[in-house]
Amino acid sequence: MSISAPDKIRVLWFLPTHGDSRYLGTAEGGRAVNLAYLRQVAQAADSLGYYGVLLPTGRSCEDSWVTAAALASQTEKLRFLVAVRPGLQSPTLAARMTATLDRLSNGRLMVNVVTGGDPVENAGDGIHLDHAARYEVTEEFLGVYKALLAGQTVNHAGKHLKIEDGKLLFPPLQPNGPPLYFGGSSSAAGGVAARHVDKYLTWGEPPAQVRDKIEGIRRLAGAEGREVGFGIRLHVIVRDTQAEAWQAAERLISHLDDATIAKAQETFARMDSVGQARMAVLHGGRRDRLEISPNLWAGVGLVRGGAGTALVGDPDTVADRIDEYRRIGVDTFILSGYPHLEEAYSFGERVLPLLPLDHALPRQVAAVNMGPFGETVGNDHRPAASGPRLAVAGG
Repeated sequence: MSISAPDKIRVLWFLPTHGDSRYLGTAEGGRAVNLAYLRQVAQAADSLGYYGVLLPTGRSCEDSWVTAAALASQTEKLRFLVAVRPGLQSPTLAARMTATLDRLSNGRLMVNVVTGGDPVENAGDGIHLDHAARYEVTEEFLGVYKALLAGQTVNHAGKHLKIEDGKLLFPPLQPNGPPLYFGGSSSAAGGVAARHVDKYLTWGEPPAQVRDKIEGIRRLAGAEGREVGFGIRLHVIVRDTQAEAWQAAERLISHLDDATIAKAQETFARMDSVGQARMAVLHGGRRDRLEISPNLWAGVGLVRGGAGTALVGDPDTVADRIDEYRRIGVDTFILSGYPHLEEAYSFGERVLPLLPLDHALPRQVAAVNMGPFGETVGNDHRPAASGPRLAVAGG
C-alpha cells in the first residue's frame, strides 16, 4: 500500500492535570497543578503557536471538561481536545456538553473518544464490561452521539443503549460537531476507527510499527468508503545538543528506584488495553534497553501509563524524527515534556519553527522598545535619556 504523506502537520501540547514534576516516580521536584499553573501552560501553548492541547481523562486527573471550560476564556486561538467516555456518559448528555463547550469556546473544541482500558478503574466508575463489550458500547454511543450533533432526532434500540426521541435544542458551532479523535490498538478499536472517527491516534512506537498501524486502519477505512487522518502521542526532550538532551532524559528517571518501576508495571499488567501492553513490551521494565529506535526513548513508560516514549535530541534531530513520522502518514503530533511549562517553551522556541505547520506561528516583532522610558514628548518623539537639570526656586 502506498503511503500518502501530508504536506503540513499540526502540533498540540498537553495539560498535565494528573501532576507535573522534574523527576518521574518521586515527589521530589513535584509541582502543584492548580488553575494558576494550568493557565500558564495553556497560555504558553497559545502564545507559542501550538494548535491545541490534549486534556487527559481518568480518576488520576482533574476533570477535563471543567478544566477546558475554565481555560477557554483565558486563551485566544488554542483548541482543547477533551474526552467523551462511552459507558460512563450517555451519548445525549455528552452531545449537550459538547455542543455547549463548542459554542462557548467559539468552535475551539475537539473530542477524544476514550473507551477505557483499566478494569479496576472502570469498576470504580460503575462500568462492569469486558473489552469486547466496551467497544460494542462505543460503537452504539458514537452512532447516537454523531447523529445528535448533526441535528438529527434519534430513536435507537441496541444491545447496550436505548434512546427515545433524543435531540439537541442548541447545536454546536462547528457543523456536525467537533472532529473526533480516537486511539486503540485492538482489532475492535480498528473497526470503530474505520467507521466513525476523523483522526486515529497511536502512542509513540517506532516508525515501522506506526506505519503498520496506519496501513491497517487505512485498509479498514477504505472498505467503509472513508478516509481517516493519523496522529501520534509523544513526549519530547529537546536541548541545544544531543549530549545535553540525553543527560536530561537520564535526570528525569534519576530518582526512580526498581521497586517503584515494578509497582507501576504490575498496575499496567492488569489492564486489558492492547496499546498499554505494546508500550510495556518496548522496554520490558528494564533501564538498559530504553533507546528503542534512534532518538526514541522509552524511559517515561517505566512508570507512566499511556504514552511512554520521548523523542530526545537537539532541535534539528528531533525535527528530523518528527518528519520520519510525517512521511509515513502522521499529520498530527500531540506532545508533552517535563516540566510541561518549561518544555513547552523549549520545544516551541527551538523546534516548532523548523516544522511544516498548517497553523501559523506568532509573528515575531523585530524591534523591541528598550527605552529610553517615559511619556512621548509632544506626541511626536521619545524623551531624551537625560537632560539639563534646572534649579527650582525655593519658597
